[in-house]
Amino acid sequence: MKTRQLGNSGLEVSELGFGCMGLSHGYANQPDRNQAIRVLRDAVEQGITFFDTAEVYGPYTNEDIVGEALQPFRGKVVIATKFGFKNGSNAELDSRPETIRKVVDESLKRLRIDTIDLLYQHRVDPTVPMEDVAGTVKDLIASGKVKHFGLSEAGEVNIRKAHAEQPVTALQSEYSLWWREPEEKVFNVLEELGIGFVPYSPLGRGFLTGKMNADTVFKKEDGRSYFPRFQKENMEANQAFVDILDRVATETGASPAQVALAWILAQKPWIVPIPGTTKSERLKENIGAAALELSPTELSTITQGADRIEARGARFPESLDKVIDRKVNP
Repeated sequence: MKTRQLGNSGLEVSELGFGCMGLSHGYANQPDRNQAIRVLRDAVEQGITFFDTAEVYGPYTNEDIVGEALQPFRGKVVIATKFGFKNGSNAELDSRPETIRKVVDESLKRLRIDTIDLLYQHRVDPTVPMEDVAGTVKDLIASGKVKHFGLSEAGEVNIRKAHAEQPVTALQSEYSLWWREPEEKVFNVLEELGIGFVPYSPLGRGFLTGKMNADTVFKKEDGRSYFPRFQKENMEANQAFVDILDRVATETGASPAQVALAWILAQKPWIVPIPGTTKSERLKENIGAAALELSPTELSTITQGADRIEARGARFPESLDKVIDRKVNP
């Protein structure tokens, strides 16, 4: 697999990463530990070098699984993790310097590494000045516990504040064909400052794969069961996004998931999406997107089609997490 650099940082990773959250958190039908480890090692064997986790995924269990799975590949893979919540729960923000230092020490142990390659603030904490957060990470970099600093779901104001104190390597935010807000809100500042972009949920939490429809029922333990976008009427309206991908997929001999990922890769050379999966066959399918080069006509068909759908108002309503993020993450 080809590699990409995240902005101007010099951090080189596979052009597709692996979002590890779903192996132990957020979705139903999670694999057992051995299966999760096997999928992660399959990913390495197939060329993926960039893995994303966080202390709150589980909590804690995701980092532990990632640590065991990737231990044989130390020095050959890049591991990203996150801080920003209190006591391993995403119910309350906490980016106080003492919390950041504590979380890093515990994450290093679970991940079985000496240095965290990329450390994100999981969500901006409005009670802690961004300069203090970035300064704490700067100290951790100086001490050798961290190599690179990242932000997740931060807006331009906080990106600039953080970057002025400690260069930001990457911003991680939701981005896909049906959630394109980063194009308007942060792409310009990322390009200006030389910061990479790591889209999570690049397949719309599975919706853009074409493997679900308005009749799909999610279990209670599946986070999608309470997202407005996954309610029946919204899934019916947004099937139009999948239809666009399906048409291009038929023309190219690819799958809708591969087209969705290839479209993201074509947007900017400093973008590295991190699709997740629990199955080796889906992993292989996702990796196939890296070899799919969409023509200018195909890219235009997808983008303009999505623009028309959004103009009609078929886009899903904003979910609660987006409303919260906008209030605290200017």
